Amino acid sequence: MGGKNKQRTKGNLRPSSSGRAAELLAKERGTVPGFIGFGTSQSDLGYVPAIQGAEEIDSLVDADFRMVLRKLSKRDITTKLKAMQEFGTMCKEREAEVVKGVLPYWPRIYCKISLDHDRRVREATQQSFEQLILKVKKHLAPYLKSIMGYWLIAQCDTYSPAASAAKVAFETAFPSSKQPEALAFCKDEILTVLQDHLLKETPDTLSDPQTVPEEEREAKFFRILTCSLLALKKLLSMLPKKEMHSLEEKLMSLLSQNKFWKYSKHSVPQVRSAFFELASAFCQYLPELVKAEAPRVCPAVLLSIDDSDAVVCPALWEAVLYAITTVEDCWSHVNAKKGVLPKLWTVLREGGRGLATVIYPNLLPFISKVPPGIAEPKLEYFRTFFSSIIQGLSSERAIASPSESSAIIIAFMECLRFAVLQKIDEKDDQRQIHQMLIYDQLIPLTDAVLKEPRLQNGPLFYQIAETLSSWEAKVELSNDDSTDEDFQKLLSNFWDHLLKKCVLHVDTLDADEKLLFAISGMLEILQNPKSATKPNNRKSLKIRFTDEDESERNTENGKLTEVRNGDFEIQADLQHSSLLRKEPLENLVCNLAELTIVYINEQKSEQHLKFLSALLNSFSSNRVFQVLLEQGNDASSAQAESQNEIKTYHESPSVQFLYMNLITWLKEDWRKDTHFLVDILYSVLNCCNSNDERKIILDDLTKMDLKWIIFLQIIQKACSSTTKLSLVSDWLKGDTLGERLVMLADDLCHLGLKPIAASSESSSSERWTLLSLVLSQHIKNESLIGETYVERIIDKLQAALSKARDLSEAGNTEPSVSFICDVASSFFSSVKGCLLMPSSEDLLLTIFQLCAQRQDAMHLTDLLVCKLKHTWMSGVSSLVHQLRSMQKQSTFLHKSALWVKNQIQSSSLDVKSLQVLISAVSDLLSQLMEADGQSAYLVGAYVERVTPNKTEWRKLHESLSTEWMHKPLLEGRLSMNCEPSGSCVKLCGTTKLPGHLCTSALLSKMVLLVLENGLVRGNDDAERKKIDNIIAELLYSLQWIEELENPPHLLLEYLHMLEEMHITYEKFSTLSNTSSLQQTIFDRSEEHGRLWSLTMAKVIRAENTTSCEMKQLFKTTEGFLPLTEGKLHTLQCLSPFLIEEEKKELVFHCVAKLMTCTQTELSSTDGAFGCLSILNSCLNDRSIDCDHLLPGILKIIISWKNDNEDSFLFSCNLKETSAQLLGFNIEMIRYLPLLLKYSTAPLADNEWDFIMCSMLAWLETTSENRSLYHVPLVQIFACVSCDLASALSAYFEAAAPETTENLPANLISEWKEFFSEGIHNLLLPLLVKVTGETKNASEGSFQNSVLTSLGEALTYISKDQLLNHKLPAKFVAGQKTNLPDKLQTLLNTLSPLLLFRARPVQISVYHMLYKLMPELPKFDDEDLKSYGDEEEESALSPPAALMSVLATQELLLENILECVPVGEFAVIQPLSDEFCLVLGYLLTWKLTLAFFKAASSQLRVLYSQYLRRTKSLNKLLYHLFRLMPENPVFSGPTSEVPNKDTKTFFTEELHLDVKGTGGLSSQIPHLACSVYHITLKDLPAMVRLWWNSCEKRVFNVVDKFTSKYVSSVLSSQEISAVQTSTQLFNGIMVKARSAAREVIATYSVDDIFIELIIQLPSNYPLGSITVESGKRVGVAVQQWRNWMLQLSTYLTHQNGSIMEGLSLWKNNVDKRFEGIEDCMICFSVIHGSNYSLPKKACRTCKKKFHSACLYKWFTSSNKSTCPLCRETFF
Repeated sequence: MGGKNKQRTKGNLRPSSSGRAAELLAKERGTVPGFIGFGTSQSDLGYVPAIQGAEEIDSLVDADFRMVLRKLSKRDITTKLKAMQEFGTMCKEREAEVVKGVLPYWPRIYCKISLDHDRRVREATQQSFEQLILKVKKHLAPYLKSIMGYWLIAQCDTYSPAASAAKVAFETAFPSSKQPEALAFCKDEILTVLQDHLLKETPDTLSDPQTVPEEEREAKFFRILTCSLLALKKLLSMLPKKEMHSLEEKLMSLLSQNKFWKYSKHSVPQVRSAFFELASAFCQYLPELVKAEAPRVCPAVLLSIDDSDAVVCPALWEAVLYAITTVEDCWSHVNAKKGVLPKLWTVLREGGRGLATVIYPNLLPFISKVPPGIAEPKLEYFRTFFSSIIQGLSSERAIASPSESSAIIIAFMECLRFAVLQKIDEKDDQRQIHQMLIYDQLIPLTDAVLKEPRLQNGPLFYQIAETLSSWEAKVELSNDDSTDEDFQKLLSNFWDHLLKKCVLHVDTLDADEKLLFAISGMLEILQNPKSATKPNNRKSLKIRFTDEDESERNTENGKLTEVRNGDFEIQADLQHSSLLRKEPLENLVCNLAELTIVYINEQKSEQHLKFLSALLNSFSSNRVFQVLLEQGNDASSAQAESQNEIKTYHESPSVQFLYMNLITWLKEDWRKDTHFLVDILYSVLNCCNSNDERKIILDDLTKMDLKWIIFLQIIQKACSSTTKLSLVSDWLKGDTLGERLVMLADDLCHLGLKPIAASSESSSSERWTLLSLVLSQHIKNESLIGETYVERIIDKLQAALSKARDLSEAGNTEPSVSFICDVASSFFSSVKGCLLMPSSEDLLLTIFQLCAQRQDAMHLTDLLVCKLKHTWMSGVSSLVHQLRSMQKQSTFLHKSALWVKNQIQSSSLDVKSLQVLISAVSDLLSQLMEADGQSAYLVGAYVERVTPNKTEWRKLHESLSTEWMHKPLLEGRLSMNCEPSGSCVKLCGTTKLPGHLCTSALLSKMVLLVLENGLVRGNDDAERKKIDNIIAELLYSLQWIEELENPPHLLLEYLHMLEEMHITYEKFSTLSNTSSLQQTIFDRSEEHGRLWSLTMAKVIRAENTTSCEMKQLFKTTEGFLPLTEGKLHTLQCLSPFLIEEEKKELVFHCVAKLMTCTQTELSSTDGAFGCLSILNSCLNDRSIDCDHLLPGILKIIISWKNDNEDSFLFSCNLKETSAQLLGFNIEMIRYLPLLLKYSTAPLADNEWDFIMCSMLAWLETTSENRSLYHVPLVQIFACVSCDLASALSAYFEAAAPETTENLPANLISEWKEFFSEGIHNLLLPLLVKVTGETKNASEGSFQNSVLTSLGEALTYISKDQLLNHKLPAKFVAGQKTNLPDKLQTLLNTLSPLLLFRARPVQISVYHMLYKLMPELPKFDDEDLKSYGDEEEESALSPPAALMSVLATQELLLENILECVPVGEFAVIQPLSDEFCLVLGYLLTWKLTLAFFKAASSQLRVLYSQYLRRTKSLNKLLYHLFRLMPENPVFSGPTSEVPNKDTKTFFTEELHLDVKGTGGLSSQIPHLACSVYHITLKDLPAMVRLWWNSCEKRVFNVVDKFTSKYVSSVLSSQEISAVQTSTQLFNGIMVKARSAAREVIATYSVDDIFIELIIQLPSNYPLGSITVESGKRVGVAVQQWRNWMLQLSTYLTHQNGSIMEGLSLWKNNVDKRFEGIEDCMICFSVIHGSNYSLPKKACRTCKKKFHSACLYKWFTSSNKSTCPLCRETFF
């Protein structure tokens, strides 16, 4: 084919185009040929107008339309479909004029495309046509004739969406009244099209055989045939009558064609179906024409009677019935006996072949039209007909489908009645036929239906009953004796045969239960067809009939409607039923009953007993009972005497039957199912004469020891039918039953509390059901049993539940609780007014309590708890509705509120219990809120009852532990000068929440619910105040938890619970205005101070309260004077929020007060202590400018000292000191650092003396009183003293030159020589003593705060002071060391403190030891000379004290981390024991690595050898990969330099402060990263060794992590180290290229010139460093290679930097040039790891080797020969 780029034939300038070809043709011929019409030849252009040349289209049609019309002629389906949709859209959107331009070309396109093979195209065509019609309206008229035939065909399309679209278009064009006219106008054209399609066209003329596959051509042809036949039918049905004649001629020509009649036998069912529909239409609209063509019509239709295609059948039968009615002599044109009837019998015998519902309803009209001549002989004809039907019914297909079998049965019965009514001249024949119909047809059919369970529910019995009624009516109404006699005979025949059949079935021991049930059902229907439900319940599984539904629902509601299907309404109908029916039916029943009772008595046949029950249900008359009794007596004469006694009581045979037979049956224990016996009992009761008689019988039964299920069934049946209820209502209300039920309740409740056997469980569930039924079933608003009994039963249940609550530990109470729950639930929900009984309110309370307590204590399952909850919720909702209607107080609400109040105040709840309780109370409140009108009152009263009063609140506050004070006192947010009072309980081990927390949480939840539901009126101040008080208490609780240093897990759980349940301040502030709450908290703060003040500060911070609002809170600053503890604390907490003016005012007040203070007022709250406290608080955040006042205050303090030194606690014992004095001193000490920090004026000499000396004196006091650190104020005194020392150290350390100029002359030297020395001589021993006394300072304990301050002060100690320490000597036996004694003592004393379980100690010890590390290696260095080369692979331990600590830590850490896989991040909880352990371990390593770095390269080899042997480094690396986070991003404050790269723990410096507790959670990860970084930097070779020996997973983890986060940092550091290196080598030049990670070393000596390029790998330092050669001059290749190898070896195997590696290599090369020969084992002068020269010479060949190399050679080769000359080496 013509590809785009192929060579064209010479002279062919343009590619071919079908469009151009069409143009050329049009020019030559004037029209487009070949595409016109659908005729078979070119000459017969038919009915489609040929369109004019293409250029005319071009001029007339809009360009877009032209495009679309062209696309419509394409072959591709999708193109056509899209084009057609586009065409429709354009018709809709363009102006009418433009669209009209298309009309001339539309008919041709429409006629072709409306027959398209693709159904979507056809549908789209019709939709577009509709749009076109809507636009052009009447302008379509000129083109109608050319379109109409195809339009009609389209309306009959087999694809229904396309057909309906065409119809819509047709209706759019013509209103329904105009449609016949339109068709009449075009009728000739339409007929022409249709006839052509029916007679002329073939598959090949309709589609192009060359392009369309055969299957598709055929499918299109058959579809068009079908549509054409249907279109003709549609035309006939729509044409006006007067137009019909004009059609006849044309149609005659169609009907005369044989081809047309062959369509009745066409292979395609759709075509046949359409043909028969058309035949019916001909019969209907042109009967004359049909009569003329009868010889063709009748065979075509009647001989197809056995066509069993589902598509064809409906049309066929319609045609059959039309044909036999329209053509009177139709039977003369077919051979009925050979051609038609045998086919019909075959269809019937096969049960209609699955089309029974279509075929059988036509049978009666069909046989009624069969003329007598053909139906001869009648007897045989009917026999065949009915037998065929019965045979068809027995086919599996018919039985399986209820609709099919129903259709067959109904048709059978209709035809049977028709056959019976046929008049036959000979009487005998008529009798014979009747007998045949009954005996051979009806009875066998009945029998077949009885035996087949799937047919038993069918319509047969109703049909028989109807037929019998019609025959009986005939007998009663008939005037003609013979008729009367015939029908009587017919009826007696029927009953006789039926009796025989039934007896046959019943009179056998193993009678089928279903069959017996079917017989009883049939008899019931025959007795009263109206009462029995019609078989319209075909889908009874899925459909609920409205009457059923109603009755069920009403029963549940306690009202009962009458159910139609009651058993005893039948009696009424029987009166109307004719005697003709009653007598034979009753005889039949008596016969069957007689037979049955024999089987029951003699054979104990269960199925016969059920059958008897069903019979008696419908036929409970004394006559039947009489028969039963007589038959029973024959069976047992032994009971005759007792029978006589019974007779004297009861005349009625039914009652005698009850006492003689029924009770015996009821007492039989083995019986599982007793329903049918209860039915018999009701039949008996129904025969009794009066209600009294019935009550006596039932009471008798109640007293007997019958199973409870029998009573349950009696009551259930009574509830489901009013007639039955009326029979037993007196008994239900009676005492006998009531008492029995109360006893039952008692038994059941006790049974539940004892362990029970499994067998009795099912029986107990029946008894519970019974109780539930009698309690909750109400009829006409009355309970089933007496009211008093109801109350007594409820009492029993309540008592049992209370017991279950206490007993739950012991027995298995679950079943009984569950049952009680069910009973109570249905009682509460269905009985009106039930909850106003005291007993039921108690029951409700007990269930509520069960639900509001923790379930694991109760041992109840979740499902049961859910059930209980549902029960009490439904109970409360009923209660609420009842309270609304009756103005009564509820004891339930009162009692439950008191119970809840006791629960929350008892401090006996843990978090889970509290959560359960809160949920229960919330549910209760939400139920109360549903009480319209009363909800606000009910809820308000409930909250009121639960809220504690003032004294109770006070007790709750006092019960909170005072541990909270430590933090605010230490941080200086509060100041105190008295011992705190209150509960001193330690919180560590508590498992129960304090009462205050429970109370505040529960009440807050209640209040929030009230606010959410808008139950508080905005202006109700009293209500508002109550709510504010409750929320204030919640905030108090939360503040208490927040202030605890280390809250136990229990409290964290509590906080989490509050979040989960949305009990938060944020929630409150969204629901309500908080200003009044702030005022409440402020008032409390002013009154009580302490925790209330902190709570106030928290609220102010949360609300961002502005200064004016603050002014509202405290009217004037003067208002705070005189100071009380409350006011002091309030001011201290407010100070951060005050504006500068207010602060200044405060400060002035205080200074003024200080100046006037007398000696007695120094330590009182309203005196100097209070003023200093406020001053310190105001100065703390440096927001006021009052520097000039500060020295003045110092002067005042100095004057106090001069006047009264005793008030200053200098170097004294604090045992007897008052808390007031301690408080006063603490505030003074706190003031001094602030003075140093903020004062700008220089201090005088004496002032400095005072500060320094006081500091040392206070420190001495601190040091002497370490035994009193457990006293809060002494502890704070110790902390602030150490802080003062730290502040002074920091001040002098950081003093700038300009500051020092202003200081007194000798001050700094005095500080260094005396004061600083003094501080550390006091504090270092103090640290050792304190840590020695307390082996484990747990983080929350008091010591820790002292240790923090102490540690902070010690970090300022200088190296010299450390080395000159005054600690007692401490040595460890067997410790190898080269250190002087003093240094060894220091190490032995401080190193173990790295194991101390307190972070401050560990950090401060680390800082001290870090200063010593660089001093230590030099002592080993001196010792190094004594190590000869002789020992191979010698090792040297880093400081032994550190190593022993490390060993201990490694053991402990293994236990913690061994379960975490390497590479997974182990989260360490801050400040836990594990935290301290890991911290100590990492700090020890940091020290070891610092020591390592300070050592010389020779020493490093020995140390690393030691680490390799102990495997310590390997352990470290494994641990690091558990402690480093997978993504080590740094989140804290970073260095100032803005940098685009993300900050990681590797790029940021780690600052370890003693006091810096911020970011504790990231401290371990950061420290781990820092250690890893240093390890890689200083021990790269060892890490590389370790990495290469790792297993594959770890290997990959390490590689990935290091490449991603560490390599880049290290590479850049190495390269920048090279760039900035001050190490100058003689004769070697080093350059670095950071971007390429390269270092270039150029070595030149004399005329030799060497350039080496050192390339760092991307995973530096794990990967090996590559050394490449640059230029080289004057070196042999072999030598050159050796040197490159050496450099590579040095860089890979030495633990140091590149520069160190290079210097080693340089030495090596230098030595080579100096004439020292290489060692012939490693080909290097200097040994790669221990840096020694070759010294060991062979005596034979005189070559020298390194001792380490020789050692390795000998061990690996297992020989001791020289590597070169192979002589033995001496």
